[in-house]
Amino acid sequence: MTDTAELSDTRYNQLAEQLADAIRRGTLAPGSRLPSVRRSAQTWSVSINTVVAAYRRLEDRGFIEARPQSGFYVRAALPALTHPPHEQPQTPAAEPADEVLDLIDKVFASQIDPTYTNLSLACPQSNDFYPTGKLGRIMSSLLRRQPNLIGQYALPPGSPALRQQIARRALTLGMILEPADITITHGCMEALQLALRVTTKPGDSVGLETPTYFYLLPMLASLGLKAVEIPTDPQTGLSLDVLEMLLTEKRLNAVIAMPTAQNPLGFTMPLVAKKRLARLMNDHQVPLIEDGLYAEIQFGATLSPAVKSFDRDGWILFCTSFTKTLAPDFRIGWVEGGRFADKLHKLKAVSSMAESALLSQTLTVFLESGGYDHHLRALRKRYASQVEQARALIARHFPQGTRATQPAGGFVIWVDFPPGVDCVTLFRQLLKDKICMTPGQLYSPSGRYSNGLRLSCCYVFDTRYVSAMIRIGERACEMCGLPAGLAETQEQAEESRTS
Repeated sequence: MTDTAELSDTRYNQLAEQLADAIRRGTLAPGSRLPSVRRSAQTWSVSINTVVAAYRRLEDRGFIEARPQSGFYVRAALPALTHPPHEQPQTPAAEPADEVLDLIDKVFASQIDPTYTNLSLACPQSNDFYPTGKLGRIMSSLLRRQPNLIGQYALPPGSPALRQQIARRALTLGMILEPADITITHGCMEALQLALRVTTKPGDSVGLETPTYFYLLPMLASLGLKAVEIPTDPQTGLSLDVLEMLLTEKRLNAVIAMPTAQNPLGFTMPLVAKKRLARLMNDHQVPLIEDGLYAEIQFGATLSPAVKSFDRDGWILFCTSFTKTLAPDFRIGWVEGGRFADKLHKLKAVSSMAESALLSQTLTVFLESGGYDHHLRALRKRYASQVEQARALIARHFPQGTRATQPAGGFVIWVDFPPGVDCVTLFRQLLKDKICMTPGQLYSPSGRYSNGLRLSCCYVFDTRYVSAMIRIGERACEMCGLPAGLAETQEQAEESRTS
Protein backbone atom coordinates (compact mmCIF):
# COMPACT_ATOMS: atom_id res chain seq x y z
CA MET A 1 0.00 0.00 0.00
CA THR A 2 1.35 3.45 -0.93
CA ASP A 3 1.73 6.28 1.53
CA THR A 4 -1.13 8.13 -0.21
CA ALA A 5 -3.42 5.09 0.09
CA GLU A 6 -2.52 4.67 3.75
CA LEU A 7 -3.30 8.34 4.40
CA SER A 8 -6.66 8.04 2.63
CA ASP A 9 -7.54 4.94 4.60
CA THR A 10 -6.69 6.69 7.86
CA ARG A 11 -8.62 9.81 6.88
CA TYR A 12 -11.89 8.05 6.10
CA ASN A 13 -11.71 6.14 9.38
CA GLN A 14 -11.06 9.40 11.24
CA LEU A 15 -13.99 11.08 9.51
CA ALA A 16 -16.27 8.11 10.25
CA GLU A 17 -15.30 8.20 13.93
CA GLN A 18 -15.89 11.96 14.19
CA LEU A 19 -19.36 11.58 12.70
CA ALA A 20 -20.10 8.54 14.91
CA ASP A 21 -19.18 10.60 17.96
CA ALA A 22 -21.52 13.38 16.82
CA ILE A 23 -24.32 10.83 16.49
CA ARG A 24 -23.62 9.37 19.94
CA ARG A 25 -23.70 12.85 21.49
CA GLY A 26 -26.94 13.74 19.73
CA THR A 27 -25.39 16.53 17.64
CA LEU A 28 -26.66 14.61 14.63
CA ALA A 29 -30.11 13.54 15.79
CA PRO A 30 -31.90 10.31 14.80
CA GLY A 31 -33.72 10.84 11.52
CA SER A 32 -31.63 13.83 10.47
CA ARG A 33 -30.07 13.96 7.04
CA LEU A 34 -26.30 14.03 6.67
CA PRO A 35 -24.76 16.65 4.39
CA SER A 36 -24.37 15.54 0.79
CA VAL A 37 -21.18 13.76 -0.18
CA ARG A 38 -19.98 16.72 -2.22
CA ARG A 39 -20.71 19.23 0.55
CA SER A 40 -18.95 17.05 3.17
CA ALA A 41 -15.93 16.74 0.90
CA GLN A 42 -15.71 20.54 0.73
CA THR A 43 -16.32 20.97 4.48
CA TRP A 44 -13.69 18.45 5.52
CA SER A 45 -11.25 19.18 2.66
CA VAL A 46 -11.13 15.57 1.57
CA SER A 47 -11.94 13.71 -1.62
CA ILE A 48 -15.44 12.54 -2.52
CA ASN A 49 -14.18 8.95 -2.34
CA THR A 50 -13.04 9.50 1.25
CA VAL A 51 -16.50 10.77 2.25
CA VAL A 52 -18.23 7.88 0.49
CA ALA A 53 -15.94 5.39 2.28
CA ALA A 54 -16.66 7.07 5.65
CA TYR A 55 -20.42 7.02 5.04
CA ARG A 56 -20.30 3.36 4.02
CA ARG A 57 -18.32 2.60 7.16
CA LEU A 58 -20.99 4.29 9.30
CA GLU A 59 -23.69 2.40 7.41
CA ASP A 60 -21.97 -0.93 8.10
CA ARG A 61 -21.79 -0.06 11.79
CA GLY A 62 -25.49 0.78 11.90
CA PHE A 63 -25.16 4.53 12.55
CA ILE A 64 -26.72 5.71 9.28
CA GLU A 65 -28.77 4.38 6.39
CA ALA A 66 -28.92 5.25 2.69
CA ARG A 67 -32.30 6.21 1.22
CA PRO A 68 -32.57 5.93 -2.58
CA GLN A 69 -32.43 9.31 -4.35
CA SER A 70 -32.50 11.06 -0.99
CA GLY A 71 -29.13 10.65 0.74
CA PHE A 72 -27.82 9.36 4.04
CA TYR A 73 -29.80 9.61 7.29
CA VAL A 74 -29.00 8.95 10.95
CA ARG A 75 -30.72 5.75 12.00
CA ALA A 76 -33.10 5.76 14.93
CA ALA A 77 -31.14 4.51 17.93
CA LEU A 78 -31.80 1.01 19.22
CA PRO A 79 -33.63 1.54 22.53
CA ALA A 80 -31.16 1.05 25.35
CA LEU A 81 -31.95 -0.96 28.44
CA THR A 82 -32.20 1.98 30.82
CA HIS A 83 -33.91 0.19 33.70
CA PRO A 84 -33.56 -3.33 35.09
CA PRO A 85 -34.77 -6.22 32.91
CA HIS A 86 -38.23 -7.64 33.47
CA GLU A 87 -38.90 -9.68 36.60
CA GLN A 88 -36.48 -8.09 39.06
CA PRO A 89 -36.24 -10.40 42.05
CA GLN A 90 -36.92 -10.30 45.73
CA THR A 91 -34.03 -11.49 47.87
CA PRO A 92 -34.69 -14.89 49.49
CA ALA A 93 -31.71 -17.25 49.78
CA ALA A 94 -32.14 -20.38 47.67
CA GLU A 95 -30.21 -23.07 45.87
CA PRO A 96 -30.20 -22.74 42.04
CA ALA A 97 -33.31 -24.36 40.54
CA ASP A 98 -32.81 -27.79 38.93
CA GLU A 99 -34.38 -26.62 35.66
CA VAL A 100 -31.83 -23.80 35.45
CA LEU A 101 -28.94 -26.22 35.98
CA ASP A 102 -30.41 -28.60 33.36
CA LEU A 103 -30.72 -25.76 30.86
CA ILE A 104 -27.09 -24.78 31.45
CA ASP A 105 -26.08 -28.37 30.55
CA LYS A 106 -28.07 -28.17 27.29
CA VAL A 107 -26.46 -24.86 26.33
CA PHE A 108 -22.98 -26.19 27.07
CA ALA A 109 -23.61 -29.30 24.92
CA SER A 110 -24.52 -27.16 21.92
CA GLN A 111 -21.66 -24.70 22.55
CA ILE A 112 -19.06 -27.40 22.02
CA ASP A 113 -20.73 -28.83 18.88
CA PRO A 114 -18.81 -27.44 15.86
CA THR A 115 -21.84 -27.88 13.57
CA TYR A 116 -23.69 -25.11 15.44
CA THR A 117 -23.36 -21.39 14.76
CA ASN A 118 -22.45 -20.20 18.23
CA LEU A 119 -23.64 -16.81 19.42
CA SER A 120 -23.49 -18.02 23.00
CA LEU A 121 -19.96 -18.88 24.10
CA ALA A 122 -18.14 -15.80 25.43
CA CYS A 123 -14.77 -16.82 24.04
CA PRO A 124 -13.37 -15.81 20.63
CA GLN A 125 -12.98 -18.76 18.29
CA SER A 126 -10.54 -17.23 15.79
CA ASN A 127 -6.79 -16.87 16.13
CA ASP A 128 -6.83 -13.29 14.88
CA PHE A 129 -8.27 -12.20 18.24
CA TYR A 130 -5.06 -13.34 19.96
CA PRO A 131 -1.30 -12.80 19.45
CA THR A 132 -0.82 -16.50 18.73
CA GLY A 133 2.18 -16.01 16.47
CA LYS A 134 4.17 -14.01 19.00
CA LEU A 135 3.26 -16.35 21.86
CA GLY A 136 4.31 -19.32 19.74
CA ARG A 137 7.68 -17.75 18.93
CA ILE A 138 8.32 -16.97 22.61
CA MET A 139 7.46 -20.53 23.60
CA SER A 140 9.69 -22.03 20.91
CA SER A 141 12.58 -19.82 21.97
CA LEU A 142 12.13 -20.79 25.62
CA LEU A 143 12.12 -24.50 24.79
CA ARG A 144 15.31 -24.17 22.77
CA ARG A 145 17.07 -22.28 25.55
CA GLN A 146 15.48 -24.01 28.56
CA PRO A 147 14.25 -27.48 27.50
CA ASN A 148 14.01 -28.46 31.17
CA LEU A 149 10.93 -26.20 31.53
CA ILE A 150 8.63 -28.99 30.39
CA GLY A 151 9.87 -31.08 33.30
CA GLN A 152 9.09 -28.46 35.95
CA TYR A 153 6.10 -27.40 38.02
CA ALA A 154 5.16 -23.80 38.83
CA LEU A 155 4.28 -24.67 42.43
CA PRO A 156 1.80 -22.58 44.48
CA PRO A 157 1.44 -19.70 44.72
CA GLY A 158 2.89 -19.72 41.19
CA SER A 159 5.78 -18.32 39.15
CA PRO A 160 7.41 -15.43 41.07
CA ALA A 161 8.28 -13.65 37.82
CA LEU A 162 4.70 -13.90 36.56
CA ARG A 163 3.26 -12.67 39.86
CA GLN A 164 5.64 -9.71 39.68
CA GLN A 165 4.36 -8.84 36.19
CA ILE A 166 0.75 -9.21 37.35
CA ALA A 167 1.34 -6.83 40.26
CA ARG A 168 2.91 -4.34 37.85
CA ARG A 169 -0.05 -4.54 35.47
CA ALA A 170 -2.56 -4.20 38.31
CA LEU A 171 -1.54 -0.54 38.60
CA THR A 172 -3.50 0.18 35.39
CA LEU A 173 -6.68 -0.69 37.34
CA GLY A 174 -5.63 1.36 40.35
CA MET A 175 -4.52 -1.63 42.47
CA ILE A 176 -1.31 -1.66 44.46
CA LEU A 177 -0.69 -5.36 45.04
CA GLU A 178 2.06 -7.39 46.63
CA PRO A 179 3.23 -10.32 44.45
CA ALA A 180 3.31 -12.46 47.62
CA ASP A 181 -0.47 -12.06 47.99
CA ILE A 182 -1.22 -13.32 44.46
CA THR A 183 -2.05 -16.96 43.71
CA ILE A 184 -1.81 -18.24 40.13
CA THR A 185 -4.85 -20.38 39.24
CA HIS A 186 -6.16 -22.55 36.44
CA GLY A 187 -8.24 -19.81 34.85
CA CYS A 188 -10.68 -17.39 36.45
CA MET A 189 -13.20 -20.13 37.28
CA GLU A 190 -10.74 -21.79 39.65
CA ALA A 191 -9.88 -18.38 41.12
CA LEU A 192 -13.57 -17.76 41.88
CA GLN A 193 -14.05 -21.25 43.30
CA LEU A 194 -11.02 -20.98 45.57
CA ALA A 195 -12.19 -17.54 46.71
CA LEU A 196 -15.59 -18.97 47.63
CA ARG A 197 -14.05 -21.91 49.45
CA VAL A 198 -11.86 -19.73 51.68
CA THR A 199 -14.63 -17.28 52.52
CA THR A 200 -17.71 -19.51 52.95
CA LYS A 201 -18.89 -22.91 54.17
CA PRO A 202 -21.78 -25.13 52.98
CA GLY A 203 -25.13 -23.60 53.83
CA ASP A 204 -23.88 -20.00 53.64
CA SER A 205 -25.63 -17.33 51.55
CA VAL A 206 -23.83 -15.53 48.72
CA GLY A 207 -25.10 -12.29 47.18
CA LEU A 208 -25.21 -12.22 43.38
CA GLU A 209 -25.93 -9.61 40.77
CA THR A 210 -28.98 -10.56 38.77
CA PRO A 211 -28.70 -11.29 35.96
CA THR A 212 -25.30 -12.81 36.68
CA TYR A 213 -22.72 -15.01 34.94
CA PHE A 214 -24.55 -18.32 34.63
CA TYR A 215 -21.67 -20.72 35.43
CA LEU A 216 -21.62 -19.26 38.93
CA LEU A 217 -24.88 -21.09 39.58
CA PRO A 218 -23.61 -24.69 39.25
CA MET A 219 -20.49 -23.59 41.14
CA LEU A 220 -22.60 -22.43 44.09
CA ALA A 221 -24.66 -25.62 43.94
CA SER A 222 -21.53 -27.79 43.99
CA LEU A 223 -20.30 -26.00 47.12
CA GLY A 224 -23.65 -26.24 48.92
CA LEU A 225 -24.13 -22.46 48.90
CA LYS A 226 -27.36 -20.50 48.63
CA ALA A 227 -27.81 -17.59 46.22
CA VAL A 228 -29.34 -14.26 47.17
CA GLU A 229 -30.32 -12.30 44.07
CA ILE A 230 -29.66 -8.57 44.33
CA PRO A 231 -31.40 -6.23 41.83
CA THR A 232 -28.93 -4.89 39.27
CA ASP A 233 -29.32 -1.87 37.02
CA PRO A 234 -28.03 -2.25 33.42
CA GLN A 235 -26.20 1.07 33.62
CA THR A 236 -25.17 1.57 37.26
CA GLY A 237 -24.90 -2.01 38.51
CA LEU A 238 -25.63 -3.66 41.84
CA SER A 239 -28.30 -1.98 43.99
CA LEU A 240 -26.17 -0.75 46.86
CA ASP A 241 -29.21 0.18 48.92
CA VAL A 242 -30.47 -3.40 48.82
CA LEU A 243 -26.94 -4.69 49.46
CA GLU A 244 -26.59 -2.44 52.51
CA MET A 245 -29.91 -3.70 53.88
CA LEU A 246 -28.83 -7.33 53.46
CA LEU A 247 -25.46 -6.65 55.10
CA THR A 248 -27.08 -4.81 57.99
CA GLU A 249 -29.47 -7.74 58.52
CA LYS A 250 -26.47 -10.12 58.38
CA ARG A 251 -28.05 -12.16 55.61
CA LEU A 252 -24.91 -12.49 53.50
CA ASN A 253 -21.68 -14.41 54.11
CA ALA A 254 -20.04 -13.22 50.88
CA VAL A 255 -20.81 -11.36 47.66
CA ILE A 256 -19.68 -12.06 44.09
CA ALA A 257 -19.86 -9.12 41.70
CA MET A 258 -18.43 -7.96 38.37
CA PRO A 259 -18.39 -4.17 38.76
CA THR A 260 -16.47 -3.49 35.52
CA ALA A 261 -17.74 -4.54 32.05
CA GLN A 262 -20.18 -6.93 33.70
CA ASN A 263 -21.28 -10.17 32.09
CA PRO A 264 -24.06 -10.24 30.83
CA LEU A 265 -25.19 -6.58 31.04
CA GLY A 266 -21.92 -4.89 30.08
CA PHE A 267 -22.14 -1.97 32.53
CA THR A 268 -19.32 -0.46 34.55
CA MET A 269 -20.36 0.89 37.95
CA PRO A 270 -19.78 4.64 38.44
CA LEU A 271 -16.71 5.50 40.46
CA VAL A 272 -18.73 6.80 43.41
CA ALA A 273 -20.64 3.51 43.52
CA LYS A 274 -17.42 1.48 43.46
CA LYS A 275 -16.10 3.45 46.42
CA ARG A 276 -19.34 2.92 48.34
CA LEU A 277 -19.28 -0.80 47.55
CA ALA A 278 -15.74 -1.14 48.93
CA ARG A 279 -16.69 0.83 52.03
CA LEU A 280 -19.78 -1.32 52.69
CA MET A 281 -17.85 -4.59 52.49
CA ASN A 282 -15.09 -3.32 54.77
CA ASP A 283 -17.48 -1.76 57.27
CA HIS A 284 -19.54 -4.95 57.56
CA GLN A 285 -16.48 -7.23 57.27
CA VAL A 286 -18.07 -9.42 54.60
CA PRO A 287 -15.86 -10.63 51.70
CA LEU A 288 -16.45 -9.28 48.22
CA ILE A 289 -15.19 -11.54 45.44
CA GLU A 290 -14.60 -9.13 42.57
CA ASP A 291 -14.63 -10.77 39.13
CA GLY A 292 -12.40 -8.62 36.92
CA LEU A 293 -12.40 -10.86 33.87
CA TYR A 294 -13.32 -8.10 31.40
CA ALA A 295 -11.84 -5.17 33.32
CA GLU A 296 -9.04 -4.64 30.78
CA ILE A 297 -11.48 -4.60 27.84
CA GLN A 298 -13.08 -1.26 28.68
CA PHE A 299 -14.04 1.01 25.79
CA GLY A 300 -13.46 4.37 27.50
CA ALA A 301 -10.40 6.54 27.01
CA THR A 302 -9.32 5.81 30.58
CA LEU A 303 -9.81 2.61 32.56
CA SER A 304 -12.19 2.67 35.50
CA PRO A 305 -10.34 1.34 38.57
CA ALA A 306 -11.20 -1.92 40.27
CA VAL A 307 -13.24 -1.89 43.50
CA LYS A 308 -10.20 -3.66 44.98
CA SER A 309 -8.26 -0.40 44.59
CA PHE A 310 -10.46 1.08 47.35
CA ASP A 311 -10.10 -1.92 49.69
CA ARG A 312 -9.21 -0.74 53.18
CA ASP A 313 -8.81 -3.86 55.30
CA GLY A 314 -8.39 -6.73 52.85
CA TRP A 315 -12.04 -7.82 52.54
CA ILE A 316 -11.98 -7.72 48.73
CA LEU A 317 -10.59 -10.63 46.71
CA PHE A 318 -9.83 -9.83 43.06
CA CYS A 319 -10.10 -12.65 40.49
CA THR A 320 -9.31 -12.62 36.78
CA SER A 321 -7.40 -14.42 34.02
CA PHE A 322 -5.79 -13.94 30.63
CA THR A 323 -8.19 -16.32 28.88
CA LYS A 324 -10.44 -13.61 27.36
CA THR A 325 -7.66 -11.32 26.23
CA LEU A 326 -4.56 -13.32 25.44
CA ALA A 327 -4.49 -17.12 25.43
CA PRO A 328 -7.58 -19.20 26.34
CA ASP A 329 -5.75 -22.52 26.22
CA PHE A 330 -3.07 -21.32 28.63
CA ARG A 331 -5.78 -21.30 31.35
CA ILE A 332 -3.75 -18.89 33.47
CA GLY A 333 -5.74 -16.90 36.01
CA TRP A 334 -4.99 -15.35 39.35
CA VAL A 335 -6.54 -14.18 42.59
CA GLU A 336 -5.33 -11.55 45.03
CA GLY A 337 -6.76 -12.67 48.33
CA GLY A 338 -6.32 -9.75 50.69
CA ARG A 339 -6.62 -11.06 54.27
CA PHE A 340 -7.30 -14.53 52.82
CA ALA A 341 -4.07 -14.73 50.78
CA ASP A 342 -2.32 -17.39 52.92
CA LYS A 343 -5.41 -19.60 52.96
CA LEU A 344 -5.63 -19.34 49.18
CA HIS A 345 -1.99 -20.41 48.75
CA LYS A 346 -2.63 -23.52 50.87
CA LEU A 347 -5.98 -24.36 49.27
CA LYS A 348 -4.51 -24.10 45.77
CA ALA A 349 -1.85 -26.64 46.77
CA VAL A 350 -4.41 -29.26 47.82
CA SER A 351 -6.88 -28.37 45.06
CA SER A 352 -5.04 -28.53 41.74
CA MET A 353 -1.40 -28.12 42.84
CA ALA A 354 0.80 -26.62 40.14
CA GLU A 355 0.41 -24.70 36.89
CA SER A 356 2.56 -25.08 33.78
CA ALA A 357 6.04 -23.60 34.15
CA LEU A 358 6.38 -23.30 30.36
CA LEU A 359 3.10 -21.43 29.91
CA SER A 360 3.78 -19.21 32.92
CA GLN A 361 7.22 -18.27 31.60
CA THR A 362 5.86 -17.64 28.08
CA LEU A 363 3.26 -15.27 29.47
CA THR A 364 5.85 -13.56 31.66
CA VAL A 365 8.12 -12.84 28.68
CA PHE A 366 5.18 -11.51 26.66
CA LEU A 367 4.13 -9.17 29.47
CA GLU A 368 7.69 -7.98 29.97
CA SER A 369 8.01 -7.14 26.27
CA GLY A 370 5.23 -4.56 26.41
CA GLY A 371 3.29 -6.34 23.66
CA TYR A 372 0.24 -6.81 25.83
CA ASP A 373 -0.68 -3.12 25.92
CA HIS A 374 -0.47 -2.86 22.14
CA HIS A 375 -2.60 -5.99 21.80
CA LEU A 376 -5.22 -4.67 24.25
CA ARG A 377 -5.58 -1.37 22.39
CA ALA A 378 -6.39 -3.21 19.17
CA LEU A 379 -8.70 -5.64 20.97
CA ARG A 380 -10.71 -2.88 22.66
CA LYS A 381 -11.17 -1.08 19.35
CA ARG A 382 -12.31 -4.26 17.61
CA TYR A 383 -14.79 -5.27 20.29
CA ALA A 384 -16.24 -1.75 20.51
CA SER A 385 -16.82 -1.86 16.74
CA GLN A 386 -18.32 -5.36 16.81
CA VAL A 387 -20.70 -4.46 19.63
CA GLU A 388 -21.93 -1.55 17.51
CA GLN A 389 -22.35 -3.83 14.50
CA ALA A 390 -24.30 -6.37 16.54
CA ARG A 391 -26.59 -3.65 17.90
CA ALA A 392 -27.20 -2.53 14.31
CA LEU A 393 -28.23 -6.08 13.35
CA ILE A 394 -30.57 -6.20 16.35
CA ALA A 395 -32.09 -2.86 15.31
CA ARG A 396 -32.74 -4.10 11.78
CA HIS A 397 -33.88 -7.67 12.33
CA PHE A 398 -35.31 -8.09 15.84
CA PRO A 399 -38.95 -7.25 16.71
CA GLN A 400 -40.06 -3.68 17.24
CA GLY A 401 -39.91 -2.91 20.96
CA THR A 402 -36.69 -4.87 21.50
CA ARG A 403 -34.20 -3.17 23.81
CA ALA A 404 -30.51 -3.92 24.24
CA THR A 405 -27.69 -2.88 26.53
CA GLN A 406 -24.95 -0.46 25.43
CA PRO A 407 -21.89 -2.19 26.93
CA ALA A 408 -19.07 -0.13 28.42
CA GLY A 409 -16.65 -2.96 27.70
CA GLY A 410 -16.32 -6.65 26.95
CA PHE A 411 -18.16 -8.29 24.09
CA VAL A 412 -21.60 -9.44 25.29
CA ILE A 413 -25.00 -7.78 24.79
CA TRP A 414 -28.15 -8.38 26.80
CA VAL A 415 -31.34 -8.26 24.71
CA ASP A 416 -34.78 -7.69 26.22
CA PHE A 417 -37.60 -8.75 23.86
CA PRO A 418 -41.16 -7.41 23.91
CA PRO A 419 -43.86 -9.59 25.54
CA GLY A 420 -44.66 -12.75 23.64
CA VAL A 421 -41.08 -13.95 23.16
CA ASP A 422 -40.17 -16.77 25.55
CA CYS A 423 -36.45 -17.23 25.18
CA VAL A 424 -36.30 -20.85 26.36
CA THR A 425 -38.77 -21.72 23.61
CA LEU A 426 -36.74 -19.55 21.23
CA PHE A 427 -33.56 -21.37 22.28
CA ARG A 428 -35.12 -24.76 21.49
CA GLN A 429 -36.42 -23.59 18.13
CA LEU A 430 -33.00 -22.22 17.18
CA LEU A 431 -31.33 -25.52 18.05
CA LYS A 432 -33.27 -26.95 15.09
CA ASP A 433 -31.58 -24.29 12.97
CA LYS A 434 -28.18 -25.28 14.41
CA ILE A 435 -27.88 -21.94 16.20
CA CYS A 436 -26.91 -21.62 19.86
CA MET A 437 -27.75 -18.64 22.06
CA THR A 438 -28.17 -18.36 25.83
CA PRO A 439 -31.69 -17.63 27.17
CA GLY A 440 -32.10 -15.18 30.02
CA GLN A 441 -33.32 -17.79 32.51
CA LEU A 442 -29.76 -19.11 32.80
CA TYR A 443 -28.62 -15.88 34.42
CA SER A 444 -30.83 -16.14 37.49
CA PRO A 445 -30.82 -18.91 40.14
CA SER A 446 -34.62 -18.83 40.11
CA GLY A 447 -34.94 -18.84 36.32
CA ARG A 448 -36.17 -15.28 35.76
CA TYR A 449 -35.86 -13.15 32.60
CA SER A 450 -37.96 -15.20 30.20
CA ASN A 451 -37.86 -12.27 27.70
CA GLY A 452 -34.07 -11.89 27.79
CA LEU A 453 -31.05 -13.41 26.11
CA ARG A 454 -27.32 -12.80 25.92
CA LEU A 455 -25.44 -12.58 22.63
CA SER A 456 -21.67 -12.75 22.22
CA CYS A 457 -19.90 -10.45 19.77
CA CYS A 458 -16.49 -12.12 19.92
CA TYR A 459 -16.70 -13.95 16.60
CA VAL A 460 -15.76 -13.05 13.05
CA PHE A 461 -18.77 -11.18 11.64
CA ASP A 462 -19.01 -13.32 8.53
CA THR A 463 -22.06 -14.44 6.54
CA ARG A 464 -22.66 -17.31 8.95
CA TYR A 465 -22.79 -15.02 12.00
CA VAL A 466 -24.99 -12.41 10.31
CA SER A 467 -27.37 -15.07 8.99
CA ALA A 468 -27.73 -16.51 12.50
CA MET A 469 -28.59 -13.06 13.91
CA ILE A 470 -31.20 -12.57 11.19
CA ARG A 471 -32.68 -15.99 11.94
CA ILE A 472 -32.98 -15.17 15.65
CA GLY A 473 -34.89 -12.04 14.68
CA GLU A 474 -37.19 -13.97 12.35
CA ARG A 475 -38.02 -16.55 15.00
CA ALA A 476 -38.66 -13.85 17.62
CA CYS A 477 -40.92 -11.88 15.24
CA GLU A 478 -42.93 -15.02 14.56
CA MET A 479 -43.40 -15.60 18.30
CA CYS A 480 -44.61 -12.11 19.21
CA GLY A 481 -46.32 -11.18 15.94
CA LEU A 482 -44.42 -7.91 15.58
CA PRO A 483 -42.49 -6.71 12.52
CA ALA A 484 -38.75 -6.41 12.51
CA GLY A 485 -36.87 -3.13 12.75
CA LEU A 486 -37.28 0.11 14.61
CA ALA A 487 -40.49 2.09 14.55
CA GLU A 488 -40.12 5.13 12.32
CA THR A 489 -39.50 8.38 14.20
CA GLN A 490 -41.54 11.52 13.50
CA GLU A 491 -38.48 13.12 11.91
CA GLN A 492 -37.99 10.14 9.59
CA ALA A 493 -41.66 10.12 8.62
CA GLU A 494 -41.52 13.84 7.76
CA GLU A 495 -38.36 13.35 5.71
CA SER A 496 -39.98 10.44 3.84
CA ARG A 497 -43.02 12.58 2.96
CA THR A 498 -40.97 15.49 1.68
CA SER A 499 -38.30 13.51 -0.21
